[in-house]
Amino acid sequence: MAGTMSGKVALVTGGGSGIGRATALLFAKQGAKVVVADIVVEGGKATVEMIHKAGGEALFLKVDVSKSAEVADMVAETVKKYGRLDYAANNAGIEGDNKPLADYPEDMFDRVIAVNLKSIFLCMKNEIPVMLKQGGGAIVNTASIAGLVGFAGLGPYTASKHGIVGMTKVAALEYIKKGIRINAVCPGVIQTPMIDRLIGGSNEARAAFAAGEPIGRFAQPEEIGEAIVWLCSDAASFVAGFPFAVDGAWIAQ
Repeated sequence: MAGTMSGKVALVTGGGSGIGRATALLFAKQGAKVVVADIVVEGGKATVEMIHKAGGEALFLKVDVSKSAEVADMVAETVKKYGRLDYAANNAGIEGDNKPLADYPEDMFDRVIAVNLKSIFLCMKNEIPVMLKQGGGAIVNTASIAGLVGFAGLGPYTASKHGIVGMTKVAALEYIKKGIRINAVCPGVIQTPMIDRLIGGSNEARAAFAAGEPIGRFAQPEEIGEAIVWLCSDAASFVAGFPFAVDGAWIAQ
């Protein structure tokens, strides 16, 4: 597949569904070789098969992004297979329970922070040295509008996403002069399996979420994927340290 990213290599965590799958497909559409990482084997392999059917090149890796050794192996396998790493979309995440803080289970708090926030640290810790050796690269961390405003009932999730925004800004400052651009994308309400779990099949909850979006609808995963791929592209060459809200004007309210 020919495109503006031909000859480049992209890594996408959480690539087995939702925003991650859409992003992986869009990287491939632009000609990049794509490594799809996910803890869910079936979904990750399905994304790779989609890329292959479209004429692209991709590899699936089963990874728990909260585990240091698995993240290190993920990046090492990417470089072993394709020789480089140009773009990283650190996207994997979970929503956790929907409970007030005083009722929140401690073990679930730890899990949300590990999967959502620690994973971003582990990914960048392993991706950045590869990019430094080759002279540059671009990283996009998936945060959320919950990284910019509060959401009652989702305290640990909101804390993790605020943490991603802060860590992205720090990393951007530390590495921008070394040729690595690091940004965050902050999606609004997206039609993904995560939102389906949150609303639990309730039509009323679905309508309430949609009504909360000034644009009047959910976003499709591809709309966020387009933003991630653009932030990685040369078209965004002066964009760094930015929490990019793709949210249908949610936080403008």
